[in-house]
Amino acid sequence: MAGEVSVTIVGNLADDPELRYTQGGVAVASVRVGSTPRTFNRSTNEWVDGETVWVRCTAWREVAENVAQSLTKGTRVVVTGRLKPPSAYQSAQGEARASLELEIDEIGPSLRYATASVTRRAREGSAQVESPWGGQQAETKQSSSGAEAWANPATAPSDEAPF
Repeated sequence: MAGEVSVTIVGNLADDPELRYTQGGVAVASVRVGSTPRTFNRSTNEWVDGETVWVRCTAWREVAENVAQSLTKGTRVVVTGRLKPPSAYQSAQGEARASLELEIDEIGPSLRYATASVTRRAREGSAQVESPWGGQQAETKQSSSGAEAWANPATAPSDEAPF
């Protein structure tokens, strides 16, 4: 939407993702990402850690389920999403605080210091079909209309004129 602030954060998950479901059955996952800036101090010739920024991130639907299945506490992640207005609250010691909140558009493990294996999930309303190139699976949309035949003419060969 217009006017929303989009940001990218690189940091570590503070906890395992928390997966919940709304009354309507929509999946929601919450994670806290901590990002600590690091700078090189030339006078002392060493790296200095800055103050950690904590961001509460929320994913919805399939992304939420994928986050809960794939990521764990301590995983370094790259998160892109829309920044929400901060919410004010009081800490247990009575200090006034505000939290940053991000609605996740994309999230994944950082490959800077780790490797990852990607498993593609089938979309709802699609069927898995044997691929002509070997053991790979190809995904096709199921549809009651023939509209998809026009999008990919090779799937419905015909000698007749299409119009």
